[in-house]
Amino acid sequence: MKKKKIAVVFGTRPEAIKMAPVILELNKHQDIFETKVIVTAQHREMLDQVLSVFSITPDWDLNVMKENQSLSDITTTVLKGIERVFIQEHFDLVLVHGDTTTSFAAALAAYYHQIPVAHVEAGLRTYDTYNPFPEEANRQLIDAITDLFFVPTVATKENLLNENKNSQSIIVTGNTVIDAIKYTKELTKQHPILDKMNRKSEQKWLLLTMHRRENYGKPMSQVFEAVIDLVEEYPEIEVLMPVHLSPIVQSVVKEVLGDHDRIHLIAPLEVDIFHRVINKSTLVLTDSGGLQEEAPALNVPVLVLREKTERPEGLEAGTLKLTGTDKQSVYENVKELLNNTELYDKMAQALNPYGDGTASIKIVEAMKAYFN
Repeated sequence: MKKKKIAVVFGTRPEAIKMAPVILELNKHQDIFETKVIVTAQHREMLDQVLSVFSITPDWDLNVMKENQSLSDITTTVLKGIERVFIQEHFDLVLVHGDTTTSFAAALAAYYHQIPVAHVEAGLRTYDTYNPFPEEANRQLIDAITDLFFVPTVATKENLLNENKNSQSIIVTGNTVIDAIKYTKELTKQHPILDKMNRKSEQKWLLLTMHRRENYGKPMSQVFEAVIDLVEEYPEIEVLMPVHLSPIVQSVVKEVLGDHDRIHLIAPLEVDIFHRVINKSTLVLTDSGGLQEEAPALNVPVLVLREKTERPEGLEAGTLKLTGTDKQSVYENVKELLNNTELYDKMAQALNPYGDGTASIKIVEAMKAYFN
């Protein structure tokens, strides 16, 4: 059989983490697949960290990141940049991931050039197009033009079946982030923050991340105010926050959290260090999507700083709890987990619903079947 040329497209740190295991697995089958990695660098620095950890060198780098760029800027720049690649390279399949603007624009470019689209982590839904924004609309739009759906759970498959997608095109794989954790936990690189956590191992470390557009402004400020109250009340609490590079996020963090000897504001961490930080944490507070999958794989409870989640499997399994961003709600939910050992253990020991770390193998096998 003639080799099939596959484009793997991504642009942000979370996509890179979840697509890296797929690329590594595809590279084991070079007799069947010629894999080309296209990055948009929607997140430049944070993307490069992940590429370094997984030893991945892009074949194409569009380098689209600009200061204060709008969603329209990203969409049009990626669309035109990807089109130039598609004109030069003739692909048999384009793999995109999740719900980013990069993934939407890449899928649209593939559709315009009549190249089949495979969507890794397809089928997630809140059915509220402004929550999360713009991710919910992005993933629905991608799935409207997808040919091959790789879904993490049975529930996400049901979402697609309810939208009348072809059942033969939907493959339940688990989530590739579990594959990534299997890879990174074998790495042993050291970092000052790990040293600090080791020195203060008797403390309760709360890992905090916030970056979503719908949480800019007051929602973010309310969460940070709750965190300050908790630190003041509990001397055993240390807070670690890798601060997103968004200027808006940086501004709110600086204004509200400021200087506190037990609130540690640091630059985004390389993924292998970040996974080990999660493992050493007592509790995760986040509005991230990926952390809702990563932390449970490391037996760490997650409080989700959002009104809705597209990962209801975690709620049902008991690995996650929605708090929203109301100051009192965040404060009370953290306090309950700190004070109630039985409730904490129940969340920490709940079964992670996102698979066993073989998602990438299942994806590549499904691609072989697709091209049969």
